[in-house]
Amino acid sequence: VQLQASGGGLVQAGGSLRLSCAASGRSFSSYVMAWFRQAPGKEREFVAAISRGAASTDYADSVKGRFTISRDNAKNTVYLQMNSLKPEDTAVYYCAADRTVAIRRTPWEYEYWGQGTQVTVSS
Repeated sequence: VQLQASGGGLVQAGGSLRLSCAASGRSFSSYVMAWFRQAPGKEREFVAAISRGAASTDYADSVKGRFTISRDNAKNTVYLQMNSLKPEDTAVYYCAADRTVAIRRTPWEYEYWGQGTQVTVSS
């Protein structure tokens, strides 16, 4: 599967953005989908993940209550709605996919990656 992330940009603290990740190929609903982010000089970190049928989600503590992950299997797309953005949310955001059952938080367990989209939050 190929992934294409979009929707990043520059926003003021307290603002909102919605990221999208469009998947090509078949069987999108067979993949657990996740978002990760990487700030300069830091390791890639887990943000959120959603199960294949969207029944389960998982969030990093740092974004819980502010970010919402969702998916539309008919459109082969996963979304990340980001509200109440903070300067520390500034990073390149990546979507990832893996043909698995369980939601996972570790990046090396995801087989497919998008190219990343930059999110910059100004104070």
